[in-house]
Amino acid sequence: MLQPWSEIAPRLVDVAMGRKQADLVVRNGRWVNVYSGEIVPGTDVAIVAGRFAYVGPDAGHTIGEETRIVDAAGRYLVPGLCDGHMHVESGLVTVSEFARAVIPHGTTTMFVDPHEIANVLGMPGVKLMNDEAQSLPVNIFVQVPSCVPSAPGLENAGATLSAADVREALAWPNIIGLGEMMNFPGVAGNDPKMVAEIAATQAAGLTVGGHYASPDLGRAFHAYAAGGPADDHEGTTVDDAIARVRQGAGGPADDHEGTTVDDAIARVRQGMRAMLRLGSAWFDVAAQVKAITERGIDPRNFVLCTDDSHSGTLVNDGHMNRVVRHAIAQGVKPITAIQMATLNTAQHFGLERELGSIAPGRRADLIVTSDLTALPIEMVFGRGRLLAEKGGLVADIPAYDYPASAKNTVKLGKRLAATDFDFSAAGGSDVEVRVIGVVENQAPTKALQRRLPVESGVVQMDRAGDVCQIALVERHRATGGVVNAFVSGFGYDTDCAMASTVAHDSHHMIIVGTNKADMAQAANRLQEIGGGIVLIAGGRELALVELPIAGLMSDERAEVVAEKASRLVEAMRACGCKLNNAYMQHSLLALAVIPELRISDIGLIDVTRFEKTEVILR
Repeated sequence: MLQPWSEIAPRLVDVAMGRKQADLVVRNGRWVNVYSGEIVPGTDVAIVAGRFAYVGPDAGHTIGEETRIVDAAGRYLVPGLCDGHMHVESGLVTVSEFARAVIPHGTTTMFVDPHEIANVLGMPGVKLMNDEAQSLPVNIFVQVPSCVPSAPGLENAGATLSAADVREALAWPNIIGLGEMMNFPGVAGNDPKMVAEIAATQAAGLTVGGHYASPDLGRAFHAYAAGGPADDHEGTTVDDAIARVRQGAGGPADDHEGTTVDDAIARVRQGMRAMLRLGSAWFDVAAQVKAITERGIDPRNFVLCTDDSHSGTLVNDGHMNRVVRHAIAQGVKPITAIQMATLNTAQHFGLERELGSIAPGRRADLIVTSDLTALPIEMVFGRGRLLAEKGGLVADIPAYDYPASAKNTVKLGKRLAATDFDFSAAGGSDVEVRVIGVVENQAPTKALQRRLPVESGVVQMDRAGDVCQIALVERHRATGGVVNAFVSGFGYDTDCAMASTVAHDSHHMIIVGTNKADMAQAANRLQEIGGGIVLIAGGRELALVELPIAGLMSDERAEVVAEKASRLVEAMRACGCKLNNAYMQHSLLALAVIPELRISDIGLIDVTRFEKTEVILR
């Protein structure tokens, strides 16, 4: 257990003075000083009791017989990287497995919002993840979910958190603030629940997370800033994103233009931190760092984060090191990019005296790297303990055992049949319908309109026109409810269906398919195994990722989950889907807080108006 600075300060002073020996001394490094913006050569770092005691030119006076010595050999000493906003559940693994996956990439601090598990299990689920977080050798701070359900009146989740629930949880150990405030209309309208949650967080001296997913930067935006959210990772101008797609833009090289530099600047001008994300499906950094590289905006109020990263990204591509490298590739100075993933984040959450820098008294979270641009992570220390070396974990992080109460959460109430996915239309040979349009690598969707044929009173899909069926199946209360609508953008060109119990944020079951028998088979399969993701094609199971914990997380190792997820991606491609990270797009189709169209357990939702709308236009 790491001792508070206040309790260990005399020992730190003694080590700095040479009266007592250090536990560890890292010698001959190039100190990346995020306070001064300098790189200081010939630096030694002395560590005791998990904290930095001395950082200077020669720590020989702190070395004793039992001091461990590591020669940095002129390599850079970088503070451990911080993820300012993320959801563990998006990795499809537990907190422990997420930590195992990201520590070798240099991440030593995460600020997590467990609103995914909260939507399934309520506050007991949040407590499970908070307890697990505190058992780990890195810093994983938890934000209390603010919006469960995320869109009250437009969806029903597996649980509901009240303002009283939030107020109680804010007093728990390791809680760092309030999770992203997605109900931005509620904040602008002084909704009593939103006002109470924000007030309780501010009274506790903690940070209110933001989420303003609207293109309206007028009065509503200013009201949202006045209401208390201290940061925002959205900053997505929906019209720009849609315009890009309609003009043929696509793929990770150009699709980031849907998020604009002006969005980020607007937030910083209002005293909020702009959180720039690079996750598995969000490529927002490139456009928004232009605020720094082209507009000359002070970078102190910009924070890097991932938001959502699946296990394949973590295992194969990296975590916050990937984000920092990407920012540098966009023209951000290396030390500035590092500040945006260390000191800026720590300051935002009021933890500057605990982490985010290599300075006396701070937690001894340290990366050793030979190149500040390519950022190879050669050694990772957490609280003065070597956790990873040469890209591999060396610390023992055992699996965390979740109780039976967190499992078997998929309750459909019946076995589904192909006819459960019929969308009826009275009269006529065709009908004009609203269609959810997927925007590649972006959170927003498009509100499309298509004319579809009607046969025997049932609306038909149009595979040639890339319009297939989407269904949301209620899975928390065994109601047997199925909501049907239409979606475009996946490109499936064969009989197939993919079902997932990861369906942000209420986490019912989402099924997208071109064949109703396959859709029924996929739904029933996930009910059998207690949750996960499955792809069925022509009655054959092509890929399966089991997620028994709340239907959201696996109890297997991250690399095992990554391999299963890779097979899922391959199966989707075999069925004609060419989208980058199509699974993440699938999982967000019920996210009723981001425009334009979403599906929920009450119907099709127009998020630009925050109201239910009809699938059929006439």
